[in-house]
Amino acid sequence: MKSEIFENAIFNRNQIRFLYGLNEIVLDPYFIGRESGHKVIYGKLLNSSEIRKFKFYKIANIKIIGRIRFTPLIPIIPHIN
Repeated sequence: MKSEIFENAIFNRNQIRFLYGLNEIVLDPYFIGRESGHKVIYGKLLNSSEIRKFKFYKIANIKIIGRIRFTPLIPIIPHIN
């Protein structure tokens, strides 16, 4: 169920809101992966340029913020020598 919600949010570029432990997180979801046998979701936090990962088993109360669409941030770092 969580995977379907996150997949729809990633495909439609919708922000999501969920509880992670005791903290409320608003995230632009980028992709779902696995780490040490646990599913994780990677995304950019609201009002930040930081990409973080969140473990599925700690996520609760997921809501898609349907009206807000985001543009994925693709970091391009110029190398000047």
